[in-house]
Amino acid sequence: MKIAVIGTGYVGLVTGTCFAETGNNVICVDIDASKVEKMKSGIVPIFEPGLEILFERNIKDGRLSFTTILADAVINSDIIFLSLPTPQDGDGSADLKYVLGVADDMGKLFKNNPNIGFKIIIDKSTVPVGTADKIRNKIKTLAPNFNFDIASNPEFLREGMAVEDFMKPERVVIGTSNLKTKEILSQLYEPFVRSGNPIYFMDERSAEMTKYAANSFLATKISFMNEIANLCELTGAQVDNVRIGIGSDSRIGKRFLFPGVGYGGSCFPKDVMALVNTANEKNYDFKILKSVVAVNKNQILLFFQKILSYYNGNINGRKFALWGLAFKPNTDDVRDAPSFDLINNLLKNGAFVSTFDPEAMETTKKKFGDKIDYAENSYEALNNADALIIVTEWNEFRNPDFAKIKSLLKEPVIFDGRNLYDVEKMKANEFIYYSVGRPVVKN
Repeated sequence: MKIAVIGTGYVGLVTGTCFAETGNNVICVDIDASKVEKMKSGIVPIFEPGLEILFERNIKDGRLSFTTILADAVINSDIIFLSLPTPQDGDGSADLKYVLGVADDMGKLFKNNPNIGFKIIIDKSTVPVGTADKIRNKIKTLAPNFNFDIASNPEFLREGMAVEDFMKPERVVIGTSNLKTKEILSQLYEPFVRSGNPIYFMDERSAEMTKYAANSFLATKISFMNEIANLCELTGAQVDNVRIGIGSDSRIGKRFLFPGVGYGGSCFPKDVMALVNTANEKNYDFKILKSVVAVNKNQILLFFQKILSYYNGNINGRKFALWGLAFKPNTDDVRDAPSFDLINNLLKNGAFVSTFDPEAMETTKKKFGDKIDYAENSYEALNNADALIIVTEWNEFRNPDFAKIKSLLKEPVIFDGRNLYDVEKMKANEFIYYSVGRPVVKN
């Protein structure tokens, strides 16, 4: 099939590459000319495990190409995916200016080219309920006689696992009321669901809501578990035992029950707030989600208070080594990363920060510049530091040389925001160890 993907962020680039991998001809569109030139030369602009191999192979085989010219891609494609950013607006709503801006451009294009054939326009972006209707109405206003359909096909990709999630989806959700669109998209997705995983067809509004509901529910699990962890610290319970006890219940499940410093990234914070905003527009008080947001904001502050309390409220002039900048491992994405809130609090209180992350150093420099130090490796960050702070659970941090850590720190103190280490092991290695929802180790 001939496919256009408009927007080459995490979702757009993975979508385009994976569709090319199954034999489709894909042209990706982006307004950033320098980015497009890099991609044409085989440079992947994001870090996503497994993407580079597929990216290079499909460029070489001629199935994946890039352009800045929207008209070329749209006219020469039968299926058009909108993978555009929907950033959080000032009131918490999703800003649709990019999505509706492209819809406007396509409407004008269809008006001037009425005989280019039936087009399926698919919203892959995370958008509020009713956006498919807005896109349809905008195009119809400009090109009332053009033959097209609008569908919603929300993505469920985890950064760091996006290629695997796309190639082997647990489910595919498609919102369309058009039988022809349903038939074509069934064929398009058939190679990805050969093991029997379902394609769910529904109306467009339900598909749009499904995306927000899924992310908001997962965010709710995270905030709930963080509240349980905080209560464990006050009662003497051990959150690891509680997590195992409730996670074995099939109605609850084991995933998203790990306590820590809160969720971040490009999806959960924005999507939860967008759903709250949708509820507000309908005069519905979505109390649970408002609490989820509040708990998440407070979680990093509670963790920072542990650090501040250990030093009797004064960290001025102290140096902290911080491991992990990305909002999660296996990505360089730092959008709404808890590490940034923590760094800001450390700097405001007069501390020095030396950081290390396997992939997110460059994206962090765009925010902090020379306000913090950037180490060549995890151990270099520890040199002459008062304590180690862990914010992202990269695998390389899970089994470090504890003797080396102790020799490089001024004092053997670790503040672990992801519960990477066993409490008893920390006792045996004679560390002062603070984690989340577990007893403090004091030597």
